Amino acid sequence: MTGFLKELKQALRRLWKTPGFTLAALIVLALGIGANTAIFSIVNGVLLRPFPYRHPDRLVQLYHVPPAKQFPGIDTFPLSAANYLDWERQNDVFDSSAIYSFTSLRMTGSGDPKVLQGSRVETSFFPTLEAQPLLGRMILPGDEQPGHEHVIVLSHKLWKSDFGGNRDIVGKNVELNGQAYTVIGVMPSDFDKPSYAFFWTPLVWDPAEKGVRGEHHFYALARLKPGVSIAEAQANLGTIAARLAQQYPADDAGWGSKVIGLREDTVSDVRKPLFILLGAVVFVLLIACANMANLILAKTLDRRKEIAIRTALGANRARIIAHVLTEAILMSIAGGALGLIVAQYGTKIVVDFFGSNLPRVQEISVDGTVLAFTFGIAVLTGIVAGAWPAWRMSKADPQDALKQGGRTDAASGGRRTRNALVVVEVALSLVLLVGAGLLIRTLWNLRGVNPGFEPEHVLTMSVGVAETDYSTPEQEWAFLDEVLRRVRALPGMKAAGVTDSLPLTGGGSIQPVAVEGQPAVDMSHQPEVGVRVVSPGLMDAMRIPLMRGRRFSESDTATSNQVLIISEAMARQFWPNENPIGKRLALTFSSDKMREVVGVIGNVKDEGLDSKAPESMVYYPMSQLTWPSERFGKFHSFPLQMAVRTEMNPADATAGIRAAIHAVSANTPILDVKTMDDWVSESIAPQRFNMILLATFAGLALLLASVGIYGVLAYAVRRRVREIGVRMALGAQIEDVLRMILVEGLKPTLAGVAIGLAAAVALSRVLSTLVFGVKATDVTTFATVSVILVSVGLLASILPAYRATRVDPLQTLRDE
Repeated sequence: MTGFLKELKQALRRLWKTPGFTLAALIVLALGIGANTAIFSIVNGVLLRPFPYRHPDRLVQLYHVPPAKQFPGIDTFPLSAANYLDWERQNDVFDSSAIYSFTSLRMTGSGDPKVLQGSRVETSFFPTLEAQPLLGRMILPGDEQPGHEHVIVLSHKLWKSDFGGNRDIVGKNVELNGQAYTVIGVMPSDFDKPSYAFFWTPLVWDPAEKGVRGEHHFYALARLKPGVSIAEAQANLGTIAARLAQQYPADDAGWGSKVIGLREDTVSDVRKPLFILLGAVVFVLLIACANMANLILAKTLDRRKEIAIRTALGANRARIIAHVLTEAILMSIAGGALGLIVAQYGTKIVVDFFGSNLPRVQEISVDGTVLAFTFGIAVLTGIVAGAWPAWRMSKADPQDALKQGGRTDAASGGRRTRNALVVVEVALSLVLLVGAGLLIRTLWNLRGVNPGFEPEHVLTMSVGVAETDYSTPEQEWAFLDEVLRRVRALPGMKAAGVTDSLPLTGGGSIQPVAVEGQPAVDMSHQPEVGVRVVSPGLMDAMRIPLMRGRRFSESDTATSNQVLIISEAMARQFWPNENPIGKRLALTFSSDKMREVVGVIGNVKDEGLDSKAPESMVYYPMSQLTWPSERFGKFHSFPLQMAVRTEMNPADATAGIRAAIHAVSANTPILDVKTMDDWVSESIAPQRFNMILLATFAGLALLLASVGIYGVLAYAVRRRVREIGVRMALGAQIEDVLRMILVEGLKPTLAGVAIGLAAAVALSRVLSTLVFGVKATDVTTFATVSVILVSVGLLASILPAYRATRVDPLQTLRDE
């Protein structure tokens, strides 16, 4: 311990005496370790940290698997009520299970009205998760009985934001949809199942609803019995699903089941991008290690005579290695401390800008696990960066080092090592730059995709229409019609309409259809299409092109001819060589009434700009909704979306539109006010997230690589001043010296580019699922990145080459 403390004190003294070296090393390490810590804190919070439930590994999510012919490429689907109840009764692998669904309620009585998203849950929901409330109690059996169902459990975020964290809130009433709900509990901050829920209310369903098999709008979770694996649960549920398909072929033929672990279900969409980003920052750290190793090697070569004297005086190889490693590790720990500051700000920036794209975002923090990771990676970095220089110096011949020509010999041997480290830096940088280039191309391609409408000058907002406000669909449509009439009358308004789901948002519903003139089949075998409810004016506001027929008009009422509009993709699917105008079909879930196709519009990107196949879509006129009000309410669980095309800046139209809506109903909440351009931007947010972070790390890698090339050449010129002076004294021209130094800089650069290209091709499959409109082995991207790296290598070589030409040959000869 005494020897270690002495070595530590000497290392601190040496670092203090070389402030330039120390500062450069600390900056390199802070950037490398800080970037790794920031991304690890995100990976830890999203992917690694345990869920806040007991035995989370036993929690699973349950799904239907739809028939492949009806739903190509879709392997998970919401449940039907009757099938879930059969799964619950017949399984022997679950300790408990619970069904839940999305709902929204309008809250009034405390400030401006607002629409809150929440979940209707079975009484077994919280016990299945083994969750406990922070305050009060959970939903219990009996709460779902008619007359007792107006109770609510608040999320921690709603409790804090709207009720100020008042611990006396339990037992008090809140006004939702015009009715009093009693607050019975508040959940802790780490409970977020489902992630969108601001509240939970009892799931109230009658026997008729429990018997429905054809409609799929529920979700379910379960807790496995101890010792039961997911594979065993899948086999058990698969057997039950096959039995139900035989018992109820009209509804269940071709429908299967799927059991997914809760963690997998929550993070599967982001696991691969996050691990790619983690791999990217590891590359950055390796480049930082290479830079650090170059700095340490240069410093130890400068101290070669001192180390030789230590060896001659009796220091053994282990002592020399410890001598060099202590300094490297000490510096790495200091760099790790600075890296924590970088990570703290970096993590906050990522969460602030991209948190909506990440699940479990509330779990992201720089906690004890992250601190341990940072300390471990700092020590490891010091060992990796200092190991080779330490080993190299421990093997040096002290007699050779003490000779007058030892410096030249050392420079020659060290140059090969330093060049090898530059090759590594350039190769790793190229891999990152290729990945960033492909994602930049992806984002560029997505921005060039035609969404099927014109997003410019369109303002959108959600209009919270509660189910309890109107007893019939006709009354609800009368309200919306009056709102649209007032909005269209405002100055500068060109068109306005409402829908249950805007393009690019992936909402609406999927329903089976029966086509007139085609053989009648059971609902389970009927083709499925997307269904969107729209008002007259919506397609004009979005400027969706009309290909054939007409749009909806004010004459399409509940008592007029029942009509539909379809997309081009649907026309090709059902009537490939015919004119679809005048053809008839029925939406099975809505009614058995045949409706006439009166128009065909262009295909619209509904799920996102990166969706490849055009979607078959049916547009249903909102003015002709005639089924019971409760069915209508469930049909548009989300608030209705209004789209208004303006001649002015859309933001300037917001106040007038709000006033027009509140003139009809002062209690109608208006939320999510944004332009259609904002929706387009949000639709590519995941790709933007991946691109920005990978491009940032690639830029950091490029900076570190260029610093590495510059450092190697600057050191080489400094060590070879005598050689260069002698060459110039013997007749070498400035051009010859420039060429010599530039070639020396370009050799490791070109070697690194070659190795990096091979590595990038080998790793191209990793990015294949994240790119759009470009191949993962795109030649243009690879060539552009190669040119950039060679150019950076050339630029990094210019200043050392210029300094080499300033060597005075006469002064050099005098020194000799």
